[in-house]
Order: sequence, then structure tokens, then C-alpha cells
Amino acid sequence: MRQCNRQLFRIARGILKDDSDAEEALQEAYVTAYVALKTFRGDSKLSTWLTRIVINESLGRLRKQSRERVVIPFSSEGHEEREPEMAAVVDESRASPEEATLRAELRALLEQKIDELPIGFRTVFIMRELEEMTVEETAKCLGIPEATVRTRLFRAKGLLRESLAHEIDVAMPDAFAFAGERCDRIVAVVLGRLTNDATRFNFDRSIS
Repeated sequence: MRQCNRQLFRIARGILKDDSDAEEALQEAYVTAYVALKTFRGDSKLSTWLTRIVINESLGRLRKQSRERVVIPFSSEGHEEREPEMAAVVDESRASPEEATLRAELRALLEQKIDELPIGFRTVFIMRELEEMTVEETAKCLGIPEATVRTRLFRAKGLLRESLAHEIDVAMPDAFAFAGERCDRIVAVVLGRLTNDATRFNFDRSIS
């Protein structure tokens, strides 16, 4: 369980979009797997078998809760697109409190945007990008062709880029905001200095 917990939780979370629901689904999946352990024939890795159980449990809960009217099935989508290369992200080992706060805000925004992806794209993205499962493993777990895994990952990345770009466009006018306290402070300091300079100038003239 400890070896598989993170991967399985992320997959359940990707389907259900709720931490507590994902925990419950994972717990139920483990119980189901334990009861059915004698049926595991070793045709695939144990983690792959567990992943299928978690997916089925999560999808079952999703249908019962009716959280999404339309659930994109994990069946093949005939159209395949070329998957572009993703730029490497530099992970800085040291971060100031400000950087840590910013990183947390960015992580929350990214999680929100991942949650907004259609379920078929969202699940593939989490399995491939977050858990770094291979195309073959992902395809086996979801029961879809490898070409469909590549297509859905490509589209998921495209939707994420568009969504994040929109957030940047909206926030751009507020970058390096100047109004408010900073503006008042600068005005007060400048006026104070000018007043002092004027008083000193008049004092010097009276002496001369």
C-alpha cells in the first residue's frame, strides 16, 4: 500500500476531483483487491491491476454522485496527434519564503486547471505527467490504445496551456501594481521633502 498509495490516490483524485472522495475510493479499492487477490494471475504488474480497480471504483462513484453529466469514456478516439516536446522545468532546491509562497500559489492554480480538464484527458495527464507512467502502462490500465494515450496527453497539455495563458492575460494589467499604499507613500515622502527644502530655502534667504 505504501508503495502504491501516491500513484493510486492521484489517479482517483484526477477522476473524482475531491481529496476525501479519492481517499474513500482508494480505501475501497484496496479492500476489493484484497478480497479478489486470488484472481490476480500475474499477467500484468500488481500496480497495474490495482490501478484498474481504483479507476473502476472511482468511475463508479462518479456516476453515482452525478458530478459530471457527460463522462468521456476510456475508449479509442480515432484521431491521433503528434505529441510535442515539453520544456524542462528547473527545480530549485532552495527557495525564500516569498518563492515558497509563490510556488504554492502556482501549484494551487495548476491543480485547479487540471481539475477543469475533461475526465479522459485529466486521468491520462496525471498518470503520464505526474506519476510518469509509461504510455504502455497507461494504455493497459485504461484499456485504450497507446495512440489514444498520446493524443489525450497532447490535448490535455494544449488545454492547460490555453487556460494558464488566459490567467496570465487577465493578471497582466495588474503586474507591478502601483496604486494604493505605495503611491500614497511616495507622494507623502516627496511632498515632505519639498516642504522641508522650501522651509530651509526661505530660512537661508532670511539669514542672507
